[in-house]
Amino acid sequence: MNKLMPILMVIAFGCTMTVDADADQKDSPIPEVDYILTSDQTHNKWSRTNEPVLTINSGDVVEISTEEATDGQLTINSDTFDLMNISFDPIHPLTGPIYINEAKPGDVIAVTLHKIEIGDWGWTAILPGFGFLADEFTEPHLKTFELSGKNNVRFTDGINIPLKPFPGVLGVAPDTDSLLSTIPPRANGGNMDDPNMVEGTTVYLPVFVDGALFSIGDAHAAQGLGEVCGTAIEAPMKFLVEIELIKGSSIKEPQYENDDVYAVTAFATTIDEAAKKATRYMIDYLESNHGLSRNDAYMLCSLAGDLKIAEVVDVPHMLVTMSISKEVLSK
Repeated sequence: MNKLMPILMVIAFGCTMTVDADADQKDSPIPEVDYILTSDQTHNKWSRTNEPVLTINSGDVVEISTEEATDGQLTINSDTFDLMNISFDPIHPLTGPIYINEAKPGDVIAVTLHKIEIGDWGWTAILPGFGFLADEFTEPHLKTFELSGKNNVRFTDGINIPLKPFPGVLGVAPDTDSLLSTIPPRANGGNMDDPNMVEGTTVYLPVFVDGALFSIGDAHAAQGLGEVCGTAIEAPMKFLVEIELIKGSSIKEPQYENDDVYAVTAFATTIDEAAKKATRYMIDYLESNHGLSRNDAYMLCSLAGDLKIAEVVDVPHMLVTMSISKEVLSK
Protein backbone atom coordinates (compact mmCIF):
# COMPACT_ATOMS: atom_id res chain seq x y z
CA MET A 1 0.00 0.00 0.00
CA ASN A 2 1.39 3.37 -0.98
CA LYS A 3 1.79 5.85 1.85
CA LEU A 4 1.97 9.60 1.82
CA MET A 5 5.40 11.16 1.53
CA PRO A 6 7.30 12.06 4.73
CA ILE A 7 6.07 14.99 6.75
CA LEU A 8 8.54 17.88 6.69
CA MET A 9 7.73 19.53 9.98
CA VAL A 10 4.95 19.51 12.53
CA ILE A 11 2.79 22.00 14.30
CA ALA A 12 3.78 25.55 15.17
CA PHE A 13 1.39 28.25 16.33
CA GLY A 14 -1.50 25.75 16.32
CA CYS A 15 -1.22 24.96 12.60
CA THR A 16 0.10 23.03 10.09
CA MET A 17 1.89 20.23 8.43
CA THR A 18 2.54 19.15 4.88
CA VAL A 19 4.16 16.50 2.76
CA ASP A 20 7.18 16.89 0.54
CA ALA A 21 6.50 19.75 -1.87
CA ASP A 22 8.69 18.14 -4.55
CA ALA A 23 6.67 14.93 -4.72
CA ASP A 24 5.03 14.09 -8.04
CA GLN A 25 1.61 12.64 -7.33
CA LYS A 26 0.49 12.53 -10.94
CA ASP A 27 2.80 9.61 -11.73
CA SER A 28 1.66 7.56 -8.74
CA PRO A 29 -0.16 4.34 -9.68
CA ILE A 30 -3.83 3.98 -8.76
CA PRO A 31 -3.90 1.81 -5.62
CA GLU A 32 -6.00 -1.31 -5.24
CA VAL A 33 -9.35 -1.02 -3.50
CA ASP A 34 -9.66 -2.40 0.04
CA TYR A 35 -13.32 -1.54 0.67
CA ILE A 36 -16.40 -0.40 -1.24
CA LEU A 37 -19.19 1.88 0.00
CA THR A 38 -22.41 2.34 -1.95
CA SER A 39 -24.49 5.48 -2.32
CA ASP A 40 -27.21 4.17 0.00
CA GLN A 41 -24.86 4.10 3.01
CA THR A 42 -25.51 7.71 3.92
CA HIS A 43 -26.39 10.34 6.50
CA ASN A 44 -27.01 14.07 6.13
CA LYS A 45 -26.10 15.65 9.46
CA TRP A 46 -22.73 16.26 11.11
CA SER A 47 -22.48 14.66 14.57
CA ARG A 48 -20.22 12.41 16.59
CA THR A 49 -23.34 10.28 17.25
CA ASN A 50 -23.47 8.99 13.64
CA GLU A 51 -22.67 5.30 13.60
CA PRO A 52 -19.83 4.38 11.21
CA VAL A 53 -20.69 2.23 8.20
CA LEU A 54 -17.07 1.11 7.79
CA THR A 55 -13.95 0.82 9.94
CA ILE A 56 -10.52 1.01 8.27
CA ASN A 57 -6.83 1.28 9.09
CA SER A 58 -4.54 4.10 8.07
CA GLY A 59 -3.53 3.71 4.43
CA ASP A 60 -6.61 1.77 3.36
CA VAL A 61 -8.23 2.62 0.03
CA VAL A 62 -12.00 2.96 -0.26
CA GLU A 63 -14.18 3.19 -3.36
CA ILE A 64 -17.08 5.46 -2.43
CA SER A 65 -20.21 6.06 -4.50
CA THR A 66 -22.28 9.19 -3.82
CA GLU A 67 -25.74 10.34 -4.83
CA GLU A 68 -26.44 13.81 -6.25
CA ALA A 69 -27.44 16.53 -3.79
CA THR A 70 -31.21 15.85 -3.74
CA ASP A 71 -30.67 12.15 -2.98
CA GLY A 72 -32.48 11.00 -6.11
CA GLN A 73 -35.42 13.40 -6.00
CA LEU A 74 -34.41 14.89 -9.35
CA THR A 75 -33.62 13.00 -12.56
CA ILE A 76 -32.36 14.01 -15.98
CA ASN A 77 -36.02 14.31 -17.06
CA SER A 78 -37.06 16.58 -14.19
CA ASP A 79 -38.64 19.97 -14.80
CA THR A 80 -39.22 23.13 -12.78
CA PHE A 81 -42.30 21.60 -11.11
CA ASP A 82 -40.14 18.77 -9.76
CA LEU A 83 -37.53 21.29 -8.61
CA MET A 84 -40.07 23.28 -6.60
CA ASN A 85 -41.37 20.13 -4.93
CA ILE A 86 -38.12 18.66 -3.67
CA SER A 87 -37.77 18.13 0.06
CA PHE A 88 -34.70 19.65 1.67
CA ASP A 89 -34.72 17.02 4.42
CA PRO A 90 -32.37 14.57 2.56
CA ILE A 91 -29.87 17.26 1.46
CA HIS A 92 -26.93 16.54 1.38
CA PRO A 93 -26.67 12.72 1.31
CA LEU A 94 -23.13 11.94 2.51
CA THR A 95 -21.67 8.47 2.12
CA GLY A 96 -20.16 7.35 5.43
CA PRO A 97 -19.08 7.89 8.07
CA ILE A 98 -15.83 5.94 7.99
CA TYR A 99 -14.07 5.19 11.28
CA ILE A 100 -10.26 5.30 11.06
CA ASN A 101 -8.60 3.12 13.68
CA GLU A 102 -6.34 4.96 16.16
CA ALA A 103 -7.47 8.42 15.01
CA LYS A 104 -7.78 10.72 18.02
CA PRO A 105 -8.72 14.36 18.55
CA GLY A 106 -5.77 16.54 17.58
CA ASP A 107 -4.61 14.20 14.80
CA VAL A 108 -4.94 14.84 11.08
CA ILE A 109 -6.26 12.58 8.35
CA ALA A 110 -4.98 12.95 4.80
CA VAL A 111 -7.56 12.04 2.14
CA THR A 112 -6.05 11.54 -1.31
CA LEU A 113 -8.52 11.70 -4.19
CA HIS A 114 -6.86 9.13 -6.46
CA LYS A 115 -9.68 8.80 -8.98
CA ILE A 116 -13.04 10.50 -9.60
CA GLU A 117 -15.66 9.06 -11.94
CA ILE A 118 -18.62 11.22 -12.97
CA GLY A 119 -22.09 9.70 -13.10
CA ASP A 120 -24.21 9.72 -16.23
CA TRP A 121 -26.15 12.96 -15.63
CA GLY A 122 -26.25 16.18 -13.64
CA TRP A 123 -28.30 19.28 -12.96
CA THR A 124 -27.99 22.93 -11.96
CA ALA A 125 -30.73 25.26 -10.80
CA ILE A 126 -31.84 28.58 -9.44
CA LEU A 127 -33.84 27.98 -6.28
CA PRO A 128 -35.95 30.92 -5.05
CA GLY A 129 -34.61 32.29 -1.79
CA PHE A 130 -31.18 30.70 -2.25
CA GLY A 131 -28.04 32.04 -3.90
CA PHE A 132 -25.81 35.10 -3.75
CA LEU A 133 -28.34 37.25 -5.62
CA ALA A 134 -31.47 35.62 -4.18
CA ASP A 135 -33.33 38.94 -3.99
CA GLU A 136 -32.81 39.50 -7.74
CA PHE A 137 -33.45 36.00 -9.11
CA THR A 138 -36.78 34.98 -7.64
CA GLU A 139 -38.06 32.50 -10.26
CA PRO A 140 -37.01 28.83 -10.35
CA HIS A 141 -34.93 27.57 -13.26
CA LEU A 142 -33.50 24.11 -13.95
CA LYS A 143 -31.03 22.69 -16.47
CA THR A 144 -30.08 19.02 -16.74
CA PHE A 145 -27.09 17.54 -18.57
CA GLU A 146 -26.10 14.21 -20.07
CA LEU A 147 -22.57 13.56 -18.77
CA SER A 148 -21.68 10.01 -19.84
CA GLY A 149 -18.33 9.84 -21.59
CA LYS A 150 -18.00 13.60 -21.91
CA ASN A 151 -15.17 15.98 -21.08
CA ASN A 152 -17.39 19.03 -21.42
CA VAL A 153 -21.09 19.84 -21.68
CA ARG A 154 -23.07 22.22 -23.86
CA PHE A 155 -24.61 24.99 -21.75
CA THR A 156 -26.12 26.97 -24.62
CA ASP A 157 -25.22 27.49 -28.27
CA GLY A 158 -21.56 28.47 -28.41
CA ILE A 159 -20.95 27.94 -24.68
CA ASN A 160 -19.36 24.72 -23.47
CA ILE A 161 -18.30 23.97 -19.90
CA PRO A 162 -15.30 21.69 -19.19
CA LEU A 163 -15.99 19.02 -16.59
CA LYS A 164 -13.73 19.14 -13.51
CA PRO A 165 -15.34 16.83 -10.95
CA PHE A 166 -14.75 17.23 -7.23
CA PRO A 167 -16.53 16.55 -3.91
CA GLY A 168 -18.53 19.56 -2.77
CA VAL A 169 -18.65 18.08 0.73
CA LEU A 170 -15.98 16.11 2.55
CA GLY A 171 -15.23 16.25 6.22
CA VAL A 172 -15.12 14.63 9.62
CA ALA A 173 -17.46 14.65 12.59
CA PRO A 174 -17.43 17.70 14.87
CA ASP A 175 -17.27 17.13 18.61
CA THR A 176 -20.98 17.51 19.28
CA ASP A 177 -24.04 15.36 19.91
CA SER A 178 -26.15 17.89 18.01
CA LEU A 179 -27.18 17.08 14.45
CA LEU A 180 -25.63 19.94 12.47
CA SER A 181 -26.75 20.95 8.99
CA THR A 182 -24.41 20.04 6.14
CA ILE A 183 -25.10 23.34 4.37
CA PRO A 184 -22.36 25.61 5.83
CA PRO A 185 -18.64 24.77 5.87
CA ARG A 186 -16.99 24.53 9.28
CA ALA A 187 -13.66 23.65 10.87
CA ASN A 188 -14.46 19.97 10.22
CA GLY A 189 -14.60 20.67 6.47
CA GLY A 190 -18.05 19.92 5.17
CA ASN A 191 -19.61 21.93 2.36
CA MET A 192 -16.44 23.68 1.22
CA ASP A 193 -17.40 23.70 -2.48
CA ASP A 194 -13.81 24.33 -3.53
CA PRO A 195 -13.47 23.38 -7.23
CA ASN A 196 -9.70 23.00 -6.84
CA MET A 197 -10.09 19.79 -4.81
CA VAL A 198 -9.98 17.67 -7.95
CA GLU A 199 -8.50 14.26 -8.76
CA GLY A 200 -4.91 14.03 -7.51
CA THR A 201 -5.50 16.35 -4.56
CA THR A 202 -4.73 15.41 -0.95
CA VAL A 203 -7.03 17.07 1.57
CA TYR A 204 -5.91 17.35 5.20
CA LEU A 205 -8.67 17.34 7.82
CA PRO A 206 -8.35 17.98 11.56
CA VAL A 207 -9.70 15.20 13.77
CA PHE A 208 -12.18 16.15 16.52
CA VAL A 209 -13.52 12.76 17.69
CA ASP A 210 -12.22 9.22 18.03
CA GLY A 211 -12.08 7.56 14.62
CA ALA A 212 -12.49 10.90 12.80
CA LEU A 213 -15.76 9.68 11.15
CA PHE A 214 -15.04 10.77 7.59
CA SER A 215 -17.84 11.32 5.05
CA ILE A 216 -18.05 12.58 1.45
CA GLY A 217 -20.78 13.65 -0.97
CA ASP A 218 -22.49 16.51 -2.84
CA ALA A 219 -20.30 15.84 -5.86
CA HIS A 220 -19.96 18.51 -8.55
CA ALA A 221 -19.08 17.88 -12.19
CA ALA A 222 -18.29 21.57 -12.75
CA GLN A 223 -18.39 24.73 -10.66
CA GLY A 224 -16.91 28.19 -10.68
CA LEU A 225 -15.25 29.72 -7.63
CA GLY A 226 -18.06 31.22 -5.56
CA GLU A 227 -20.91 28.94 -6.73
CA VAL A 228 -22.93 32.16 -6.87
CA CYS A 229 -26.35 30.82 -7.92
CA GLY A 230 -26.16 28.20 -5.17
CA THR A 231 -25.68 25.09 -7.28
CA ALA A 232 -22.97 23.51 -9.41
CA ILE A 233 -23.52 20.72 -11.91
CA GLU A 234 -24.79 18.38 -9.21
CA ALA A 235 -24.14 14.76 -10.13
CA PRO A 236 -23.77 11.24 -8.75
CA MET A 237 -20.14 10.24 -8.58
CA LYS A 238 -17.61 7.61 -7.54
CA PHE A 239 -14.44 8.42 -5.59
CA LEU A 240 -11.36 6.29 -5.01
CA VAL A 241 -9.77 7.67 -1.84
CA GLU A 242 -6.81 6.70 0.30
CA ILE A 243 -7.09 7.75 3.94
CA GLU A 244 -3.89 8.22 5.91
CA LEU A 245 -3.69 8.97 9.63
CA ILE A 246 -1.05 11.53 10.60
CA LYS A 247 0.02 11.61 14.24
CA GLY A 248 1.95 14.42 15.90
CA SER A 249 0.47 17.18 13.76
CA SER A 250 -2.53 19.43 14.06
CA ILE A 251 -4.39 21.96 11.94
CA LYS A 252 -7.32 24.22 12.78
CA GLU A 253 -9.19 23.91 9.48
CA PRO A 254 -8.79 21.85 6.30
CA GLN A 255 -5.80 22.32 4.01
CA TYR A 256 -4.94 20.65 0.72
CA GLU A 257 -2.28 20.23 -1.91
CA ASN A 258 -1.70 18.88 -5.38
CA ASP A 259 1.30 18.84 -7.68
CA ASP A 260 0.99 22.57 -8.30
CA VAL A 261 0.00 24.31 -5.05
CA TYR A 262 -0.31 24.11 -1.31
CA ALA A 263 -3.51 25.69 -0.01
CA VAL A 264 -5.21 26.55 3.26
CA THR A 265 -8.94 27.11 3.81
CA ALA A 266 -10.85 29.31 6.24
CA PHE A 267 -14.54 29.82 6.96
CA ALA A 268 -16.25 32.82 8.54
CA THR A 269 -19.50 34.75 8.36
CA THR A 270 -17.85 37.43 6.19
CA ILE A 271 -15.39 37.30 3.31
CA ASP A 272 -13.10 39.74 5.14
CA GLU A 273 -12.77 37.58 8.24
CA ALA A 274 -12.37 34.36 6.23
CA ALA A 275 -9.63 36.02 4.14
CA LYS A 276 -7.80 37.18 7.28
CA LYS A 277 -7.97 33.68 8.78
CA ALA A 278 -6.68 32.11 5.55
CA THR A 279 -3.77 34.56 5.48
CA ARG A 280 -2.87 33.73 9.08
CA TYR A 281 -3.04 29.98 8.35
CA MET A 282 -0.69 30.37 5.39
CA ILE A 283 1.72 32.42 7.50
CA ASP A 284 1.66 29.64 10.10
CA TYR A 285 2.33 27.03 7.42
CA LEU A 286 5.24 28.94 5.88
CA GLU A 287 6.76 29.60 9.28
CA SER A 288 6.53 26.01 10.52
CA ASN A 289 7.24 24.14 7.28
CA HIS A 290 9.55 26.42 5.33
CA GLY A 291 11.57 28.06 8.11
CA LEU A 292 10.45 31.63 7.38
CA SER A 293 10.20 34.31 10.00
CA ARG A 294 6.67 35.53 10.58
CA ASN A 295 7.48 38.82 8.84
CA ASP A 296 8.96 37.06 5.81
CA ALA A 297 5.99 34.69 5.67
CA TYR A 298 3.57 37.62 5.70
CA MET A 299 5.47 39.33 2.89
CA LEU A 300 5.60 36.11 0.84
CA CYS A 301 1.82 35.80 1.18
CA SER A 302 1.58 39.25 -0.38
CA LEU A 303 4.00 38.44 -3.20
CA ALA A 304 2.96 34.89 -4.07
CA GLY A 305 -0.17 33.97 -2.12
CA ASP A 306 -3.45 33.79 -4.05
CA LEU A 307 -6.59 34.53 -2.04
CA LYS A 308 -9.70 33.04 -3.64
CA ILE A 309 -13.36 32.88 -2.71
CA ALA A 310 -14.39 29.23 -2.81
CA GLU A 311 -18.06 29.82 -2.03
CA VAL A 312 -20.39 32.60 -0.87
CA VAL A 313 -23.81 30.94 -0.69
CA ASP A 314 -23.70 28.41 2.16
CA VAL A 315 -24.96 30.70 4.90
CA PRO A 316 -24.08 31.56 7.55
CA HIS A 317 -20.51 30.75 6.49
CA MET A 318 -18.36 31.61 3.49
CA LEU A 319 -15.09 29.93 2.52
CA VAL A 320 -11.85 31.57 1.39
CA THR A 321 -8.64 29.82 0.39
CA MET A 322 -5.05 30.94 0.00
CA SER A 323 -2.67 28.95 -2.17
CA ILE A 324 1.01 29.28 -3.05
CA SER A 325 2.59 27.69 -6.09
CA LYS A 326 5.03 24.86 -5.42
CA GLU A 327 7.27 26.47 -8.01
CA VAL A 328 7.75 29.25 -5.45
CA LEU A 329 8.15 26.79 -2.57
CA SER A 330 10.48 24.36 -4.34
CA LYS A 331 13.81 23.67 -2.73
